[in-house]
Amino acid sequence: MQLHLDTVELNMLADVLLEIKHPAPVDEGLLDKVLTKDLRLDSDELQQLGDLLAKRAHQLKDENACAQDKDAAARFVLEQKLRLLERILERVNEACVMF
Repeated sequence: MQLHLDTVELNMLADVLLEIKHPAPVDEGLLDKVLTKDLRLDSDELQQLGDLLAKRAHQLKDENACAQDKDAAARFVLEQKLRLLERILERVNEACVMF
């Protein structure tokens, strides 16, 4: 299944995959595909990607909840990242359903 993402979404996806180190690093093949903008993913890769994005979205929501005491600019950046991540996750989930 071919997943279509724009440049900003691809960069965010690559950042998320590069950040993941625990409990296990992300599959290098999946990371390589994202870095080369080859998003022809099989069902297992789409599922793995969806799980990783959902986990990161949950982390960003927690960070945003903790950032209520911080300045508005920091919260705005977190909210933007979260919206972008949720948009990517929605596309991945749609691709999973269509697979």
